Amino acid sequence: MDVQSYKDALRRKRGEILGSGGIKPLQASMENNTRQGDMADQASGNNEVHIQLKLKQTDAKILQAIEEAFTRIENGTYGMCRDCGEAIAEARLKAIPWTRVCITCKERQNL
Repeated sequence: MDVQSYKDALRRKRGEILGSGGIKPLQASMENNTRQGDMADQASGNNEVHIQLKLKQTDAKILQAIEEAFTRIENGTYGMCRDCGEAIAEARLKAIPWTRVCITCKERQNL
């Protein structure tokens, strides 16, 4: 396994997330939404804030998973499924280099 290419992919993804603006755009949306426009405009603004908040939470989870992936690389356990201990398919690692589980275990989680 070429761990360096996975490290590069993890660094790129971390850079994308950290470079995407942080909390300020969300805070600006919340401030702009205070009692402006009719009820439909306010509801739309509330929905936009909710969506942005969910995206920030998802980004935070991915960042945590990326940091954990770097730890697994250092420990020599990168590419091994956390649940069953089997090797994670290379195609899955290329698609989601921060994944913790193989596709079989992920499918079991979603049942």
